[in-house]
Amino acid sequence: MKKVAVIGAGIAGIASAIRLAHKGLDVSVFEANAYAGGKLSSFELKGYRFDAGPSLFTLPNLVTELFELTGKNPSDSFEYKHLTEVCRYFWEDKTRLTAYSEPQKFAEEVEKITDEPAEKIIKFLKDSAFKYEVLDGLFLQDSLHKLSTWTSAKALKGYLNLPKLGIFGTMNEANKKLFKNPKIVQLFNRYATYNGSDPYKTPATLNIIPHLEYNLGAYFPKKGMVSITDSLVKLAESLSVKFYFETKVEEIVVEDGKIIGVTSVARSEASPDSTSRSDLQLDSDSRSATSSYSEAFDYVVSNMDVSHTYRKLLPNEKHPNFLLNQPKSSSGVIFYWGIKKQFPELDLHNILFSDNYQEEFKTMFEKKTIFHDPTVYINITSKHKPDDAPESCENWFVLINAPANEGQNWDEIIAQTKENVLKKISRILGENIAELIECEEILDPRTIESKTSSAQGALYGNSSNNRFAAFLRHANFSSKIKNLYFVGGSVHPGGGIPLALSSAKIMSNNFKL
Repeated sequence: MKKVAVIGAGIAGIASAIRLAHKGLDVSVFEANAYAGGKLSSFELKGYRFDAGPSLFTLPNLVTELFELTGKNPSDSFEYKHLTEVCRYFWEDKTRLTAYSEPQKFAEEVEKITDEPAEKIIKFLKDSAFKYEVLDGLFLQDSLHKLSTWTSAKALKGYLNLPKLGIFGTMNEANKKLFKNPKIVQLFNRYATYNGSDPYKTPATLNIIPHLEYNLGAYFPKKGMVSITDSLVKLAESLSVKFYFETKVEEIVVEDGKIIGVTSVARSEASPDSTSRSDLQLDSDSRSATSSYSEAFDYVVSNMDVSHTYRKLLPNEKHPNFLLNQPKSSSGVIFYWGIKKQFPELDLHNILFSDNYQEEFKTMFEKKTIFHDPTVYINITSKHKPDDAPESCENWFVLINAPANEGQNWDEIIAQTKENVLKKISRILGENIAELIECEEILDPRTIESKTSSAQGALYGNSSNNRFAAFLRHANFSSKIKNLYFVGGSVHPGGGIPLALSSAKIMSNNFKL
């Protein structure tokens, strides 16, 4: 049986393991952390449970199809529900808007609150659906790095509709042309942040993103976002996939341009399954604080950031530096706060907008710091899963978009940002939030990089701040090293749960047995 090493138990790595095990391969997953999921993990703090990373769930079919692929009923292992509200929006002038998941109801609410005609919202969402229909099969399901993709019927449809896809203008330009109310322009501009980009630079093609929430629906996993990870790990294990936690791959071994194996290091305190592999050869006669292993593999799939994969694991191979050196997407600073009060005016997803959105992005991408009046996202899973917080309390996941790590003084930036964010939330909600914080944990670009091996702590790999960005992501396979594949947010088609899962599907479809 052919053997595959998957490097990284992020969501794309787990999905890859499932797909390849289903093909009949012997799959081993190596994870440097003691847990699976990468960004899609969770932790507890003083009676509060927090999903550590991604908080929005769309395209659930990309998860459920993994169960169906292997002949299992998804609902036996993974449950989720449709949200009637996508998000609640707040502005400093006390404007508040609820974005309902049903397009017509949302459009009517927009008209009532802002006087922006409802038919313009419907027009926008229909156009978003059209863009998605044209680009989904071409961009999200196939490799952009295969000639067959560009000579297909799907590609022809794309060529014929090229002027309608928004490639030649920015997201902000397109939204300003359609909407008169600046608040609605801002609302739809924010979707650039879903792949860590700047709406004033990224192409209007990214206006496909709202289609996922409004036309296809936003959802909530009943056991929290981490249940996506947990259920897929169990599915993988049922297919005999082996997970080795606290085991860090140090080198991908290549000989004559072909994968021959990996070298890994496992901590001696790792779980038994992580250190009891009988087929591995110890480099030393006895276990010490760490133990090095070399093992033969026929294939390697890297879910590690593509930059780190080349620079850390393939130091002696030629690197595609032009792709690796592309500007990075935004990162984030996250405050996980246990709040000893409930706020009925807040829901699962909440956005408190900056009064100067353009300056916020300029500060982030050009000045490489966080604007003094940042847009604040608050996610509260206890609204739908009450046991995530003690009684009469809430678990707040507070995210502020931040630049990638380039050696900034993050301690100073975080301290100032926390002060600005607390003032902003307190101002808008009319409550002294600082006095309500029972516990706190902070994640910043430095810790994002160290915990998830994301280059510079960027959440989505390269940014999409130009019209060619989609073509400047690494392919899901190596054209230089035989049997080396790539998945995850740093390669095609991009970051976020849906695209990470799509990367595993594209990889699997192009996998050469």
